[in-house]
Amino acid sequence: MSPIEAVAILAAGLAAGTINTIVGSGSLITFPTLLAFGYAPVLANVTNTIGLVPGSLSGAIGYRKELGGQRRRMVRLGLAATAGGLTGALLLLVLPAAAFQRIVPILILGSVVLIAIGPRLSRAMGDRRGAGQEHTVPLVITLYLTGIYGGYFGAGQGVIMMALLSVFLPDDLQRLNALKNVLAVLINGVAAILFILLSPVAWPVAIVLATGAVIGGQIGALVGRRLPANVLRVAIIVVGTVVGVRLLIG
Repeated sequence: MSPIEAVAILAAGLAAGTINTIVGSGSLITFPTLLAFGYAPVLANVTNTIGLVPGSLSGAIGYRKELGGQRRRMVRLGLAATAGGLTGALLLLVLPAAAFQRIVPILILGSVVLIAIGPRLSRAMGDRRGAGQEHTVPLVITLYLTGIYGGYFGAGQGVIMMALLSVFLPDDLQRLNALKNVLAVLINGVAAILFILLSPVAWPVAIVLATGAVIGGQIGALVGRRLPANVLRVAIIVVGTVVGVRLLIG
């Protein structure tokens, strides 16, 4: 790895760590960067996942105040997310690289719509089943499916998770973002462990990525926690739309 390559990967990791903590979709910066430097797609995907896990953990720690009172949620939803991440990682090792290519943009753009109408939809669901009531069963199922995608590739998984959490959980958007960061750690973490055990990894690249991502995670938490809920919602919608359109047009 040349000095120029190291600097570029470090910068990409920092940007991805920041974006992942605030919104998600940081892989759309790091994964193409690795491809541009000549790494094969599966090796780049595996190395990217491993390198960004410390950044997700850094962001979750930065949001630790907003995690207060969410322990039961983290356990309940974390089990579903972890199972999904493990499933997705296994699929990456056995399925063609383009298996999710067609459906992912639709999922992300659909999630953007859910985030936009999330408050109204959440209120409507609360009126039907009791104000403030959580909708655990559909959330667990959809988080498991999101975890499969996250373990397989994961670009935009944060947008999808924020849409699900904002619809099914009656809570402040910042607290849901904190929960999203924890779930991302679990999904990507279990995938990373499997990749370490079963797949080749470009370790120097992963270490440089991780260094940038850890710094970015702290920056993302510092910025993201100070954003008003409406601004955070708009940021997620904008980034999600850009990600979905970019993937749709290739």
